[in-house]
Amino acid sequence: MKLIKSSSYIRFLQFLDSPDRMNPGKKLDSTEEQILNYVSLGYAQGEELLVGDLIHLDHLGSQATLHGRLKNLVAMGYVQLIEDKNDARKKAVMPTVKARKYYDTLSTCLEKAFKNS
Repeated sequence: MKLIKSSSYIRFLQFLDSPDRMNPGKKLDSTEEQILNYVSLGYAQGEELLVGDLIHLDHLGSQATLHGRLKNLVAMGYVQLIEDKNDARKKAVMPTVKARKYYDTLSTCLEKAFKNS
């Protein structure tokens, strides 16, 4: 079997794997990652995202699935829900410090992958 030359992306995946081995625990599933990415991008662009906005992302799953994954992200400390002062039915979704650290780790892994090319 002929080995494929290691690309930057493969090295990036290898760097991502090493913190997971050192810190075993509940990892984000792909739907949770996509929701967190959506929330973090919106936050970075100054958009206020509501729970209702997120559970209507039907390309990611059913409303029940998305609501459950959002609850998981809250429980794991990646996002927080901020209740609207004028309408308690509305809750804004915001990334936490833990989410920012998660993206800092991804950035570091990406930088290492390119540095080693």
